Amino acid sequence: MSNPDAACYTVVYEDASESPSTQDLRNALQKGSDDAKIETLRRIIVSTINGNPQPTLLMPIIQYCMPSRDKRLKKLLHFYWEVCPKYDESGKLKQEMILVVNAIRNDLQHPNEYIRGETLRFLQKISKDQELLEPLIPICRSCLEHRHSYVRKNAVFAIYTIYREFEHLIPDAPELIQTFLAAESDATCKRNAFVFLANCAMPKAVQYVLQVYDQIGSLDELLQMAIIDVVRLDCKGDSTHRARWIRIIFELLNAPSYAVKYEAATTLTSLTQNAAAVKASASTLINIVIKESDNNVKLIVLDRLENLRSKHGHVFDSLIMDVLQVLSSADIEVRRKAVGIALSMTSSRNVEDVVMFLKKQLQKTQDQEYEKAPEYRQLLIQSIHVCAVKFSEVAASVVHALMEFLGDSNNPSALDVVAFVREVVEKFPALRPPITERLIQTLPEIKSGKVFRGVLWIIGEYVENASEILEAFQEVRKVLGEIPILASEQRLLDEASAEDEPKEKEETSTNGHAHGAASKPKVLADGTYATETAFTSTTTARLEAVKAAAKPPLRTLLLGGDFFTGTVLASALTKLVLRFSEVSSDPKRANALRAEAMLIMASVIRVGQSKFVTVPIDEDSHERILNCIQTLSSLEERPVVHEIFLSDTKAAYSKMVAAQEKKAAEKRELEATKEHAIQVDDVLSFRQFSKKAADDVIDYDQDVGRATGAAEVHEDFISNLSRISQLTGFSDPLYAEAYVKVHGFDIMLDVLLVNQTSDTLQNLCLDFATLGDLKLVERPAVYTIAPHGFQSIKATIKVSSTETGVIFGSILWEGPNLSEQAVILNDIHIDIMDYIKPAYCTEAQFRSMWTEFEWENRVNVSTTMSEPRDYLQHIMKSTNMSCLTPEGAMSGDSDFLSANMYARSLFGEDALANLSIERTEAGTITGHVRIRSKTQGIALSLGDRITMAQKDSKLSA
Repeated sequence: MSNPDAACYTVVYEDASESPSTQDLRNALQKGSDDAKIETLRRIIVSTINGNPQPTLLMPIIQYCMPSRDKRLKKLLHFYWEVCPKYDESGKLKQEMILVVNAIRNDLQHPNEYIRGETLRFLQKISKDQELLEPLIPICRSCLEHRHSYVRKNAVFAIYTIYREFEHLIPDAPELIQTFLAAESDATCKRNAFVFLANCAMPKAVQYVLQVYDQIGSLDELLQMAIIDVVRLDCKGDSTHRARWIRIIFELLNAPSYAVKYEAATTLTSLTQNAAAVKASASTLINIVIKESDNNVKLIVLDRLENLRSKHGHVFDSLIMDVLQVLSSADIEVRRKAVGIALSMTSSRNVEDVVMFLKKQLQKTQDQEYEKAPEYRQLLIQSIHVCAVKFSEVAASVVHALMEFLGDSNNPSALDVVAFVREVVEKFPALRPPITERLIQTLPEIKSGKVFRGVLWIIGEYVENASEILEAFQEVRKVLGEIPILASEQRLLDEASAEDEPKEKEETSTNGHAHGAASKPKVLADGTYATETAFTSTTTARLEAVKAAAKPPLRTLLLGGDFFTGTVLASALTKLVLRFSEVSSDPKRANALRAEAMLIMASVIRVGQSKFVTVPIDEDSHERILNCIQTLSSLEERPVVHEIFLSDTKAAYSKMVAAQEKKAAEKRELEATKEHAIQVDDVLSFRQFSKKAADDVIDYDQDVGRATGAAEVHEDFISNLSRISQLTGFSDPLYAEAYVKVHGFDIMLDVLLVNQTSDTLQNLCLDFATLGDLKLVERPAVYTIAPHGFQSIKATIKVSSTETGVIFGSILWEGPNLSEQAVILNDIHIDIMDYIKPAYCTEAQFRSMWTEFEWENRVNVSTTMSEPRDYLQHIMKSTNMSCLTPEGAMSGDSDFLSANMYARSLFGEDALANLSIERTEAGTITGHVRIRSKTQGIALSLGDRITMAQKDSKLSA
């Protein structure tokens, strides 16, 4: 830390108890075999990296290791020369290093090409030591003419690193490498030489490209990549060769290497905005995605393609079918991203072709051998849904094709179809009659209760014709089976009993005694004994057999305990009867329908209270079905209730669809505003005045800044002050305070130490320790602080998960009488809010995660606030969580509030929260916040954060 220019090495763990003494190491070097010397030298290198250089061993290493011919030992020696201290306390090169330089010189002239090449690579590591390099320059130059390419390619980069650091040592290096490049035949050597010219002599690199202009398509892949880099760098300025560069890049779009194709495609869009060039780049990127086997590459190229499409949308219209060819990939994430790009390219001109392609793909997923068919089918259904709602002209052609999947065993796919059909019948009234007719015919094929509920709701709301209502009743009777349900099930049980009785009598007469009288002990749930006769067990077996018999689908759901579907059935039948009585002039027929509906509802309640169902009917379902029966029993007396059934529910859904459309439109408008808006106080750079590139990938320095986060660091003096933690008291002999800076996955501690005494503090050591998923990276160094002096110490701590962490420690030093003294530091608590960011997910995803996550932390609400909405905002601000509950669901003046919140950490951890609160008559708020996550740490930490936020609100109040 004292020398900012010093090389940075990896800290290697070393157990002090196993470290031999210096004398033992010296003996091992002197008397050991080559294997022993290798192990000893490895220990010395680890010790040197960890801060214990052992300079007395330098001469024994020179004396006993350098003469060896073992190539492994020579390679380890190169590592040692790299890390060992080469200068004495006065900053002069040690005398022993003359011997090292001589050994390196000999290795550079070694007949073995591997040793020569390794030594040249080693020279690149010590490129900052001018005194070591100067005597080796002539040998490096001669290595350019070696017969082996391994030596030549390393010689080029050795000269490059030396020239970059000390240009005066090889002033003619560009001319030397230019001559070498002209005569070289090996592809790797040519590429290395060209990279040298590109970084140190750009005009010479440009000159070489122009010389090989006609052969660029047949050059090696590495050299083609280097040429693309030169083109990109040259076009940053006002290049006179821009037209030629564009032609070169066009040619490289057809290169055999996918890497070259990708670089050429991205570079071409940087050089020109021409529609033909953009289209050629897009076609190349699509070709890479289709033919490349690596899924990660496919995802990266698709991201690039999406970026290009967002800037040149009109050029992509003719390429949409090519993008859809990507769906031949087996990976579902690749398919999902490709479909997203295709949907954003869909317009009224090509929507029919897109939907036709998606329908063909949907048919393929019905093949059982198709890979990941259920997930892919769901993706295709959702995509067709988006197209049909966006472009009404294709809705009619796809809705019937999708309804074939209502009976799909994959529940999510069938639910997506129901959601799609529901939205289509609401938005396009002209399509309602054929859709409802098809839905009625599809009822016998449906297997899922959720799908049944969706279809029954649609039928109840949108079937308006009298003949269709009669047909709907007929199909409902088919999927319910014989009515009343309880009576028919009891008759089946009686028939089964009647068939079994003759068999029992025959067995009794054969065995000579009655089995019905036999009994055996049975242990009940409370631990007592009961007797179970053969008669009882036989009856139970018959009942189970009756339950297991094949039945119509809706009847199966009801007997299985799905009475929520039964309430939806009752509501749908009520709506159909009410509507039939309005549109029909036949009172007898209307009365018959009403009686039939009431019989079905009463039958559902009766069977729900019987022994034939798996789970008895719940109170809510029972009450809801009774309400429907009461509504039909007083048909003429309660017109207000009729209005609720026939109009209000449909109006509520219409309002919800309109709100979704409005939200989507606002989101599109916001994105468009963000894309084009320029604030009046934005800083202008000179690049703004030059011709704007078609794509902003030309500046790799900016890309590196974005990737490392360096471009996002904004120093703010006021916020820095708020992050200062006082570690010791003002009256302690040593005052310490730390500035805690969280950056990505690192915590930087900048500690300021102030010696408040008039004595010199020697061998001062700042020792930190951590609790939680925190890890100290650097070893503590030893310092000496003058009287009333200052010392700044930096420490880095790695964070591996979102969990409340604590940093604690002490300061040790030697006083004036060499007496050891210490100060214990205050704890530093790491705020997990630096790692938690607001995020959004769908309601289905939230419910799925809520069910899956096992860790829950429940925090009781304790606050002086009186408004539930204010408390919600306070919790959201304190925990960095976003509210998933729509604003419309929380609007109005109510004493109750329930809201779902969601956030994600930098480590990819999900945090869910549910706030349920109530305002009491006294004006206070009671309730609780439930937090769920996959890991215990984030659940506990967020709970602690909410508790602290409640205390802060009380104090501020």
